[in-house]
Amino acid sequence: MILVRLRSTKEGKIRFASHRDVARLWERAVRVAQLPLVYSEGFSPRPRIAFGLALPTGSESDAEYIDVQLDDARPQPCAVEELPALLTKALPPGIAVTGVAILERGTPSLQQAVTSCVWDITVKQAIDDVRDWTQRVLEAPTIVASRQRKGKEVTDDLRPQVRALEPYVDAEGNSVVRAELGTQPRSLRPNELLSALEPALTERLLRRKHQYIERDGARLEPLQVGAAPATPTRWAS
Repeated sequence: MILVRLRSTKEGKIRFASHRDVARLWERAVRVAQLPLVYSEGFSPRPRIAFGLALPTGSESDAEYIDVQLDDARPQPCAVEELPALLTKALPPGIAVTGVAILERGTPSLQQAVTSCVWDITVKQAIDDVRDWTQRVLEAPTIVASRQRKGKEVTDDLRPQVRALEPYVDAEGNSVVRAELGTQPRSLRPNELLSALEPALTERLLRRKHQYIERDGARLEPLQVGAAPATPTRWAS
């Protein structure tokens, strides 16, 4: 068995598909591509595909990650480096596979390992108001907010999860906040950040730019963490 990690996009109309719908699209794509999948045991075997942190419905992304377990004792339809092109053909427009790595066994799951995400949050407010809001967030020693967790209301300090904020104006003249937000022990969602301080900012479009895993003081992309030292280009054929 080998573990393959894939990086993909989600943009355009497909951004309105839910996490569950996208999971079904991926299961279909790997079957269409005739990959030698490893299945779970039991009465209803399912392909061993593990998805990373869920993307809010309606959001776009440059950095979604999927782990797929493949049987290296069975024929594989192409070289490993050709998998992105093969799978992109089997996926709907807006989802394109942009990277691949073979990981060592025992590599922690994406859900466990990812420590922060970088978001581009396009908002409705003018850039001067966004800059003022950003400065107040960064200068605040604490940002206390009430959140629902397992049906109960709990109070959290959101400030430690705000790793970085940078306001800017994009090519279309829109106000954007680039935010790096922590995901452990619980993710800080962009909509929670926007309402952290009054007056709140109003989101127009959300795009995930990066996901990172911290290792020994370094911030790494998920394709770099656990990559096998000598990645084969092809397995049994």
